[in-house]
Amino acid sequence: MGGWRASLAFNFLRIASLTKFTNSGPNPLFRFSSIPKSRARILDFRPFSAASSAAAQYADDLDYKAHQDLDDYSASDSMEYVDIGKIPIKAYFLCTSIDLKSMQAENSRYIVPPTSRSTNSIALRFCNFQSNMTDFKVRETTSSCQYMIVFQYGSAVLFNVEDHEAEQYLQMVRRYASGLLPELRKDDYAVKEKLMMDKDMEGGLDCIVLKDLDTDSIRIISSVLGQSIALDHFVSQVDGMVEEFTEINRGMEKTGTFTLDRKKLFQLVGKANSNLADVILKVGLFDRSEIAWRDAKYAQIHEYLREEYEVTQRFGNLNFKLKFVEHNIHFLQEVLQNRRSDLLEWVIIVLLSIENVVSVYEIIRESTAVAM
Repeated sequence: MGGWRASLAFNFLRIASLTKFTNSGPNPLFRFSSIPKSRARILDFRPFSAASSAAAQYADDLDYKAHQDLDDYSASDSMEYVDIGKIPIKAYFLCTSIDLKSMQAENSRYIVPPTSRSTNSIALRFCNFQSNMTDFKVRETTSSCQYMIVFQYGSAVLFNVEDHEAEQYLQMVRRYASGLLPELRKDDYAVKEKLMMDKDMEGGLDCIVLKDLDTDSIRIISSVLGQSIALDHFVSQVDGMVEEFTEINRGMEKTGTFTLDRKKLFQLVGKANSNLADVILKVGLFDRSEIAWRDAKYAQIHEYLREEYEVTQRFGNLNFKLKFVEHNIHFLQEVLQNRRSDLLEWVIIVLLSIENVVSVYEIIRESTAVAM
């Protein structure tokens, strides 16, 4: 009879410990190894009695129930840590240039070693790894840290950073920035990690789901989000030029002339050309990451996000607007050139008229002198 009592006591202790653990609420930023079934069953004592009894049968039922609870806990525990919650991503465009060399030199302890030869971005990792759980194995994961990817053309992408924490990271970037914009541009996204997923990635609602979130995945996601938020800035710049030319055209429609001077026109020409050059050269909108070239898994992420953010279509719209601006610039240049030609013609006419007047005066004076 002592055997079933021992089994009953151990099973109650095991259920109580499991209940206590599950109610404690594990930290979603860390993964804990599941309790091995073999270790749990070492504590299992089978009831022993010389004759069957109701107590022995009850002990068997209780022992089966405890094993079933342990199996259910292990399954739910593993699924909980396989399915990581959404990790917030925030993309910012705050300036026209960032000194990456100085930033890297002064923050070397946070720098993540590069995995490609690209020099237009750096990755920084900030980890605050603390845990009071000493009875379970804990390992630091990508989702337990905060990442910031900074691009030379002015974008910064933050991973796993809450809204109230973002400003301190942006202040770090501003120390190395030039050409700060009066208005900060921001875009929000998210990534979710599912280790048991069959595919490497799949799309979600305002998020991307990955089988494994590593630093290369973070770099790929950041490259597309950084380009997208920068493209928003350049589109707004071109929209401003389109609106300005629209007002000029409306004025010409009403008055038949325009008051734009040559200097202002040349400024618009320079602005249009620099915007197009920045999008193609500095932002590298059509440059594919070396990481994506190297591994098809990252190439799939890259292509999905470019499609999700309609990068190619938006650049097509930008290019169409720039062509509209270019057409108006050429037209106004011709008008200004014609104005200048007309002015020169009038100057020539005036000079010829003066010359004729002088000639007539000379003839009259000579005629008067001969008559006298």
